[in-house]
Amino acid sequence: MDDLVDVPESWPVVSHEVKATGRVQNFVEERVVTPTGDTMVRQWVGHPGAVGIMALDDQGRIAVVHQYRHPVGMRLVEPPAGILDMDGERAVEAAQRELAEEAQLAASDWSVLVDLFTSPGGLEESLRVYLARDLRPAPRPDGFVVADEETDMGLAWLPLDTLVERVYAGQVQNPTMVAGTLALALAIATGRVERLRPPTAPWPARTLKEARDRKGA
Repeated sequence: MDDLVDVPESWPVVSHEVKATGRVQNFVEERVVTPTGDTMVRQWVGHPGAVGIMALDDQGRIAVVHQYRHPVGMRLVEPPAGILDMDGERAVEAAQRELAEEAQLAASDWSVLVDLFTSPGGLEESLRVYLARDLRPAPRPDGFVVADEETDMGLAWLPLDTLVERVYAGQVQNPTMVAGTLALALAIATGRVERLRPPTAPWPARTLKEARDRKGA
C-alpha cells in the first residue's frame, strides 16, 4: 500500500440527466453501476474548475482579499482566485489574470503549490493553488470591470504565520486559503519551496474533466 495514490476510475453510467443549468454550475443526476453490479443514484454539481494564488512577498506576507460570500453568509479571508471559464486559457494564465484583477499584482516566479478537489462527494470542482513570488504592481487587464462582490472587496497583506494561526483557530475557513496556507507553511518548513512543480505541470483532474466534457458534448 506504500504506492497508494489517487487514480482515474470510471464506473458505468446507465443514465445521465441535467436537472438544472446555472450560469456557472449545473446540477446533474446519474445512475451508476457499482463493481458489485448494484445501481446507485448520485447527484452532483458540475463546475468549470478554479485557480487560487498564494502571493508571497519578501517580508513573508500573503496578499489576501476579504470577500462577501452569500451562500455561507460570511465575509471570508481568501487568496486571489477565480474560475476557469475562458476558452483556451491555460490555468497558469488564468492565475496571472486573477492576480492582476483582484490584487493588481504580477509575479515573475510561479510554481504549483497544491491541487485538490474542494468537495468530491458532490462537486466536480478541481482547484489548483499556485505560489507566486517576485511580486510587482500591475494594472488590471484591459476590459476588466469590477462588479458584484468585488466592488466591496478589500485587499490586505497578512504574515503567513498569522494565517496559519487563524486557520487553526477556525477564523479562516475558505478552502483555497486553508489549503494554500498550510501547504505553503509546510513547504517552507521542509525546504520544499524550490522543489515545487513548475506552473505548467500536468493536472490530471483537468485532463479527465476535459475528456468527460467532450464525451458528454
